[in-house]
Amino acid sequence: MRIAVCPGSFDPVTNGHIDIFERASKLFDVLIIAVFHNPNKKPLFDMAERVELLTLTTKHIPNIRIDSFSGLLNEYAHQQNANIIVRGLRALSDFEYEFQRALLIKKIDPTLETVFIMTSSEYSFISSSGIKELASFGGCITGLVPKGVEDRIGSRIKRI
Repeated sequence: MRIAVCPGSFDPVTNGHIDIFERASKLFDVLIIAVFHNPNKKPLFDMAERVELLTLTTKHIPNIRIDSFSGLLNEYAHQQNANIIVRGLRALSDFEYEFQRALLIKKIDPTLETVFIMTSSEYSFISSSGIKELASFGGCITGLVPKGVEDRIGSRIKRI
C-alpha cells in the first residue's frame, strides 16, 4: 500500500492546497494531510480548527485522512507507515526551499522520498499568509479558499 504524508500548517487551507490534495490523492492509496504544529508561527486557527477545516474541505476525496503532529516529520511518517512526503510548489522560490528540506529529510532518513507537485496555474499566487493579510484589510478572498473557510476567516478576523 502506498501511503504518503502531505505536511503543512494549512493556516488557512486554500484552494491551492485542495488542488494539490486532489491530484496527489490519485497517486497514492492513502494520502495523510498532516497539520504540523510549528512553534515559530502564530496561527490564525488553532490545530483543532485547522484539522476541522481540512476535514470539511476534503470530504469529497475518499482516500484522504486528516491528522496533526508535532516533532520530526520522518518519525511521524514512519508511525503512519508512510515512505513518501508530498510537497506542493507554487513557484521557483518554493522549489529552492523545498528542495533543501527534501535533501535534509533524505540525509536523516534515506527511506523517505519526497514528491513535488506543481499547483495549477490559477492557484500559483495563493498563499495562506497572503490570504490572511488580504482578509485582515477587508479584501475579497472569494475563490481563493473554500467557502466554509472563507466564512470562518471572516468571522475570525472580525473578532481580532
